[in-house]
Amino acid sequence: MKKILLVFGTRPEAIKMAPLVKKFKEESAFFDCKVCVTAQHREMLDQVLQWFEISPDYDLNIMRPGQDLYDITANVLSGMKDVLKDYQPDAVLVHGDTTTSFATALAAFYQQIPVGHIEAGLRTYNLDAPFPEELNRQLTGRMARWHFVPTSLNRDNLLSEGVKEQNIYLTGNTVIDALYWTTDKIKRQSLSGGNVDQNVITVLNDPSIQTVLVTAHRRESFGHGFVNICEALAKLAQTHKNLAIIYPVHPNPKVKEPVEKYLKDIPNIHLIEPLNYQDFVFVMEAADIVLTDSGGVQEEAPSLGKPVLVMRDVTERVEALEGGTVELVGTDVKKIVDRISHYLAPENNFISKVNPYGDGKAVQRIVETFKGYFNS
Repeated sequence: MKKILLVFGTRPEAIKMAPLVKKFKEESAFFDCKVCVTAQHREMLDQVLQWFEISPDYDLNIMRPGQDLYDITANVLSGMKDVLKDYQPDAVLVHGDTTTSFATALAAFYQQIPVGHIEAGLRTYNLDAPFPEELNRQLTGRMARWHFVPTSLNRDNLLSEGVKEQNIYLTGNTVIDALYWTTDKIKRQSLSGGNVDQNVITVLNDPSIQTVLVTAHRRESFGHGFVNICEALAKLAQTHKNLAIIYPVHPNPKVKEPVEKYLKDIPNIHLIEPLNYQDFVFVMEAADIVLTDSGGVQEEAPSLGKPVLVMRDVTERVEALEGGTVELVGTDVKKIVDRISHYLAPENNFISKVNPYGDGKAVQRIVETFKGYFNS
């Protein structure tokens, strides 16, 4: 029996790794699977663990008030040293582009434990956007033995960087597995919004009101970018009286302060607390348009048939751009207002396109890869 350690620390990682944890647990005849969380995000991480019914075997609990990238990197690296020595896994799996993933891969490399990189091969080739995620992802890839890529473009990126083709596995993105698992559970349990603010439920259920779901948190938008976002949302709210803007506000003061300063007194903008994952999926499925700077939402929302406007100047998810499932609007006030107004107009109904990020069977492909590898 081979020992597999899955490590993650943020809410987006947890969402995308949770279905993989569950699949490895189902294959207990082949694998002893343990989970380590770093708690780079604490409360938001715990909500996802609860929803997916996952109990970590190790918890580094690194989150501290005012922590910065130095703190996160150092604390994950030193914390993983003891976890790896205790469990001695045959493989360590990390996800994407977080500081948790990079520092964990480095810790595994120091102990010569092979690393599997889930959601590998995404690139902007701009180390400033997204920051620090682009560098995290590239460095993690340099240390990985297995590269599980969502799309053929991600595979091509790695091939161009000299990664051997036999070490690259095209799987689709595990976020689609998580999304389908969640929408199915919501329907099976007849959930109708959970802890979502009742005013938000009311507007979502009113067919005369159009709704835009907003998520924004990226470092590169801090300052002037967030002022622009707020200006655009205010203009939209004032121009479209039958519009409700639903904005779960990230707790970071660099996000929360400008948002509350410019938007809190506008009646058809609903500033609410961050949503847990299942409630976010519920709102996303009910909303008409999604305006976001999140990488994961760029992958999820197209599977729900939503137009997605991305408040970033570049995206490593190029397939969505090429396939027409997302549009880049940056933090340009005019672009945001014009494109949302376009989709609000009745004559411009959005035609859903095929999501390039997968069919909900990514975790099955990943687990089968490890079965084949260890059996051989």
